[in-house]
Amino acid sequence: MRGRFTPKGMTDVAEMEERGVSSAVDLRSDTVTRPSAEMRRAMAAAEVGDDVYGEDPTVNRLEQRAAEIFGREAALFVPTGTMGNQIAVHLHTRPGQEIVCEARSHVYNYEMAMAAAFSGCLVRPVASSDGRLDWRQVAPQLSLAAPYHRARTGLAVLENTHNMAGGVVTGAAQTAELCRRFHELEIPVHLDGARIFNAAAAAGASVAELSRDCDSVMFCLSKGLGAPVGSMLAGSRDFIHRARIVRKMLGGGMRQAGVLAAAGLVALEKGPARLAQDHALAKRLAEGLAEIRGVEIDPARVETNIVIFGTARTGFSAAEIVARMAEHNVLAGAAGPDAIRLVTHLDVDAAKIEEALRVIRAAIERA
Repeated sequence: MRGRFTPKGMTDVAEMEERGVSSAVDLRSDTVTRPSAEMRRAMAAAEVGDDVYGEDPTVNRLEQRAAEIFGREAALFVPTGTMGNQIAVHLHTRPGQEIVCEARSHVYNYEMAMAAAFSGCLVRPVASSDGRLDWRQVAPQLSLAAPYHRARTGLAVLENTHNMAGGVVTGAAQTAELCRRFHELEIPVHLDGARIFNAAAAAGASVAELSRDCDSVMFCLSKGLGAPVGSMLAGSRDFIHRARIVRKMLGGGMRQAGVLAAAGLVALEKGPARLAQDHALAKRLAEGLAEIRGVEIDPARVETNIVIFGTARTGFSAAEIVARMAEHNVLAGAAGPDAIRLVTHLDVDAAKIEEALRVIRAAIERA
């Protein structure tokens, strides 16, 4: 899913550009966007200081603004969403505990087993039909009572939107109900809100409403919002104070990071307003895919900017189709042997979606 797929004979997107292939339709992820002219100007003009000493004014403004938007006491700028999630895991748990999450969650599948390596915790995945955790499925997986033959449940991690479930949204009411039940059992809840602004745009709710009942929340500036790098971790003042210490342990003291935070501020203020466009393009992409022979997809289930379609009935593996697409400058990622993930973003417009559909149709329907 996160590898590089490029036209035959080319190694990466940079090489494509050097050789004059600049019109690729890159649907691998919303992380592939390039910083806007406004972001580049902000980065060039950023006022900076040493953030390890708390002296970078641009980082401080970004952290304050993120806390305000999420209705939290404080926030912390981190290089990546994975670091933000794993700082939260480390602070909410003790070694030897279990973390419960949905089986396709990013924190379980795509964070290099850091919950075990760094925090000494085991992840207990819970499968759901659509990526949204259901308490009836979660409750039997919890370990709280004596005798303690199993590790105790120490943390629950929710994901909104849920990446590998196709960008589905968990609403504020369902999140609140899950948090209430976990909290009744004294289990803290962390929200992996990498794309929570997409969730908010789709649900017609604020990010504060969607995350209010969680003990901490991480969100990415570098996905749908379009910043070149960076994520935020938000929570109580004490939690963020301790998070700053753990960030330093992980090598996250970035010194004059205001150059990056300046782009993050632009993304945070300007990015959310245009996410509905990405969602509309994803819906159009899903509708077009549904018309292609053998493709398995239900357009009605596409809620945000992620489209995952099945390839088993096409006669080709996902890798074969992805390779054929790349030969015609349309980049995608295999999300499994028989599934392909496509992600819309600010560098994709309606014309590129139609080009992608044309190429995918040709890749599947040609003899």
